Amino acid sequence: MELPRGLTLRNAAPGDLAQVHDLLAERGDPTDAVDLDLVVHDPDEGFASCAVVVDGDRVVSTATLLRETVWVDDVAVPAGQVELVATHPDHEGRGLVRALMAWAHEQSRQRGDLLQVMIGIPYFYRQFGYAYAVPMNRWRALTAPVVADPSILVRPAEPADIPELVRLQEVAQSGGGVRMPHSSACWRWLLAREGSTQWVAERDGRVTGTGRSTPPDEGAALGELAADDPASALSMVAHAAGIGGGGLRVLDRPATVAGDALEPFLEPPDGRPEWYYARIERPGHLLEHLGPVLTRRLRDAGLGDDTHDVLISSFRSHVRFTIGPEGMGPVRPGGTLQSPGSLGGSGLPPDAWPQLVLGPHGATGLAEQLPDCYLGGQGELMAALFPPQTADLLTFYLPV
Repeated sequence: MELPRGLTLRNAAPGDLAQVHDLLAERGDPTDAVDLDLVVHDPDEGFASCAVVVDGDRVVSTATLLRETVWVDDVAVPAGQVELVATHPDHEGRGLVRALMAWAHEQSRQRGDLLQVMIGIPYFYRQFGYAYAVPMNRWRALTAPVVADPSILVRPAEPADIPELVRLQEVAQSGGGVRMPHSSACWRWLLAREGSTQWVAERDGRVTGTGRSTPPDEGAALGELAADDPASALSMVAHAAGIGGGGLRVLDRPATVAGDALEPFLEPPDGRPEWYYARIERPGHLLEHLGPVLTRRLRDAGLGDDTHDVLISSFRSHVRFTIGPEGMGPVRPGGTLQSPGSLGGSGLPPDAWPQLVLGPHGATGLAEQLPDCYLGGQGELMAALFPPQTADLLTFYLPV
C-alpha cells in the first residue's frame, strides 16, 4: 500500500527484522525484539501478522496483529489484538499508526474476527474506534509476610507443563462471563520470552499453581496467579517476593482460590481501575454470533415465552432482530435512525457497543451514565439481553 510522501506499508519480511528490532528497542523495550521473533517464527502467526511502513529501505513504523479468542458465556468469539506498535520519532505525526491500525483491522476482518481488544496508552486508540470496555484487575501491594509451604516446589514452567497451565487458568477464569485465555501460540511465547517468567508450583510431582512475574529490575510484580489450593498460591507469592527483594505487587484476581488466599496479605484496592480497550466494527455480526447467549439470557429472565422485536440504533446506523422461544432471528442492519425511542427502540452511541456487550455496567448502567444512551420502551428487554459482565482477560503483556 502506497502512503503519502513516498512511504509504503507492507507485510514484514525476514530482511526487515534487524531494523524492526532496533525500532522496538528504541521506542519500547529490548525484550520486544525477542517477542517479535517468537511471533513471526511461530506457525500459528508468522510474518503475515506483522506490518511495516518503509521509507525507501528504512523501516520507520511497525505493528503486529495477534489472534485471540474471547468467550462470552459459552460462545467463542474470534478476535484480534494489536501489539508491538512503534514509530520512529522523525516520522511521528504523519498518520503511520493510523494506517497500520487500518491494516490490522482489515486483516482481522478478513479472517473473521468480530472484535478487537488491546492494552494501550490513554486516549490514543480511541481515535481508531476503540473504547474503554473492560476494567482490569488491580495491582495491590503485599503488606504482610507470606510463608511458603516446604512441600511445594516453585520452578520455571516448561513446555510439558502447558496442559496443566491451561487447566489452572480455565478454572480461575470460569467465574467470568467474559474471558480471554492465552492462545496455544501465546503459551509457547510466554515460556520462551525474556520479558516475564512463567512459574509453576509443584507438589509431589503434580503442578498445582501458576503465575508469571516481571523481571526484578522492573519492579517485583506477579500476575495471572491461579492455583488448586491456597498453599500453592501463597508459595508462589513467597517465592516471587524472595527473588524480587521485597515490595511485591500482585495482580488481584477476586473470587478465585488464589485471590481468596491472598486477600489478608494485600493492601486495600486504591483508586480507579485501568481499562482494556475493545472495538466492535460490525455490531450486527457480533450480536448474531451471540444469538445462543442472548436467547438463554432472555429465558433466564423469564421473558423467553414471547417473541420480541429488538431495535437498537447508534443514530447513524441501527440493527433489528427478533428473539423468543425459537431463538434469535437474523440481524437486519439499517441506516440512519435518529429517534429510535419513538419506534419503541433503544439509542446507543456507537462507541458504547463494546461496553454494552462486554462491560460491567450492562444496558441499565450505561443508560444511567451516558446521556445519549436510553433504553426506551424496551428497557426490561435490554436489561435481560445485556446484563453487567464480570471479565478476566489474559494478554501477552501483563497490564503493568
